[in-house]
Amino acid sequence: MLRAIGLASDTTKDTTSTADSVNSLNSGLVSADEIAEAIRLAPYVEIIRNNLTVEPVREPRATFKDTRLIEISFRHTNPELAAFVVNGLGETFASTNQEQRSGTSRKTSDFLQKRISDLQADIRNDEVRLVELERSEGILKTPGDQTIVLERLGGLNKDLLTAENDRKTAEAEYNSVKGSPERLKSLAEAESARYITERENFILNNRTETDKAIAGLAATRAKLLEEYKESAPEIKEIDSQIASLERSLKTATDRANAEIATFRERTAKTLIDVLETKYRRAKEKEDKIRAAFDVQVNEAQGQNAGAVMLKLLQQSIETNKGFLDNLRKQQSSNDIATQGTDNNIRVAAFAIPPDTPVAPRRLTTVLAALFLSTLFGMGLALFLEYLDDTIRTTEEIENYLQLPALAAIPTIDSMPKRRLLLVGNAERPAEDDPANSELLIYADSRSSLAEAYRQLRTSILLSTAGHPPKSLLITSSLPSEGKTTTATNTAISLAQTGARVLIIDADMRRPRLHSVFNITNGIGLSTLLSSELSEAEILKAIRTDDGTKLNLLTSGPIPPNPAELIGSEQMASLLKVLQKHFTHVVIDSPPITSFTDGVLIASMVDGVILVVHSGKSSRQVVRRTKQSLIDVGAKIVGVVLNNVNLRSQDNYYYYQSYYHRDNYRSGDDPK
Repeated sequence: MLRAIGLASDTTKDTTSTADSVNSLNSGLVSADEIAEAIRLAPYVEIIRNNLTVEPVREPRATFKDTRLIEISFRHTNPELAAFVVNGLGETFASTNQEQRSGTSRKTSDFLQKRISDLQADIRNDEVRLVELERSEGILKTPGDQTIVLERLGGLNKDLLTAENDRKTAEAEYNSVKGSPERLKSLAEAESARYITERENFILNNRTETDKAIAGLAATRAKLLEEYKESAPEIKEIDSQIASLERSLKTATDRANAEIATFRERTAKTLIDVLETKYRRAKEKEDKIRAAFDVQVNEAQGQNAGAVMLKLLQQSIETNKGFLDNLRKQQSSNDIATQGTDNNIRVAAFAIPPDTPVAPRRLTTVLAALFLSTLFGMGLALFLEYLDDTIRTTEEIENYLQLPALAAIPTIDSMPKRRLLLVGNAERPAEDDPANSELLIYADSRSSLAEAYRQLRTSILLSTAGHPPKSLLITSSLPSEGKTTTATNTAISLAQTGARVLIIDADMRRPRLHSVFNITNGIGLSTLLSSELSEAEILKAIRTDDGTKLNLLTSGPIPPNPAELIGSEQMASLLKVLQKHFTHVVIDSPPITSFTDGVLIASMVDGVILVVHSGKSSRQVVRRTKQSLIDVGAKIVGVVLNNVNLRSQDNYYYYQSYYHRDNYRSGDDPK
């Protein structure tokens, strides 16, 4: 194909050495020139293959989607060259098919030409021998007493030459077909051409008639749809007729194709059988004549050998000339048949150089890249969400823990301005400042932080029917989740209502309440639990913060056995005494998963509030904490989501709009 369309004109590559290296291995199959040519064309063939596309043409509206058409396309930066390659491929394919269909005639012509050349050589050799024999023997004519023997011997010799030529011709035809499936296929194709053409015309005519009938029924159906619905019997009848026609067409086409395939196979087998039978009969005939010829030669042994040989040469020349004339007539007939072979493949439409390139399609590429990047981003976000085992929103608390979310406390760093939350709106003097940033609920009544603790206070007061819980344990799963800060500000928020609130630091391992309020920790909970004190002495150990009006009971000196003190009956008795004198008792305990102190206290109080650090607390850990509290019969009031980052876009719009909307409803000036 490359040579046919002229794309392989570049001969600058040196392939001589490569061809020489493989010539010895392929000398019995192909010539060195053919190998060198194949190597030279290999780069061009690779280019054609990589950019060539051949696809069948499908007709979606037809009954049979497949057609007898194929579409050839070739990609190249030069549109004229692309069209040239496609057109060249189409024409080369059509001409190659023509050559294959006429291959039988060409091979027959080659065979006849070879036989003609052989006979011509035999005739020339016999004529030379005849002249030499006449000169050497001095023979002018055959003696009269030897005429009958010589004539009989000459007749047998003529018959033997005829039989030998017939046998050679039959043997050559049989061997060429038996050893070459391609030649057998060509012969079978030539023998079946007429029948195949008739069956293909039948398929085409049947398809055309069926398509016309279907088109008529489709038109009738369209008219009926103007009056009837799809489910009407008239419409269903039309659909049934169309389906019947389509089935009949498919059945007829499949049957015709099967008949064509069967006929081809049967024709090929018949050809082999016929040629084999012809060869065997020719061989048997030759053997019989040769046996008779040998007998006659023995009878003529005593006669003039020179005369016999002269007669034989004359008869051989005459016989071969007759064969030569017959072969030339067959060659002429074969040439006429070759010229009349039809080609069943043609180029339906030639390629035209396109005005616009088919690639790159920038808009399609940009849209595809945008879609894929969006899809990748969504997938990455879902994957990261899957890997993230932390709790970030109140919705996740309700979904994963099946517990109410009491409030979402924003982190201090995400607030627009840090302010100490003191009593009222006045700022505490510097000398009275507790030197911490944890008491933050009174600085600005309109802030998200203040509103969050007001919401938490409301949730606590409404958490139980009849009356709010007297004693509350505020704990967490792990350290550094903000339980102390939450407990402190919750107690201050409850105290703001005028109630007497006591906060107890029950974390006797890492106490922090005394640091928050900047007081000493000499006497505290450990002192009360390790001594037998009266109720008055117990109340005397409690101190009051002047700024928040909050009653404080620090942890006291750190004991060697905090869990034993917390789990003692004296702890339960102490809580009963304190609940008589205070409206609310808020207890800050160690983390549940780290120590058993919190679980022991949980079984003694009216309610437990679990603090969860947003973006840090693991769902699995919090679930285990919840289960530990449930196992001891603790009443879990709910969960406080602590350290919510308002700078995050989602959290900012959700929580800010929520809290500010409540402020506006209360009549506050949003400014």
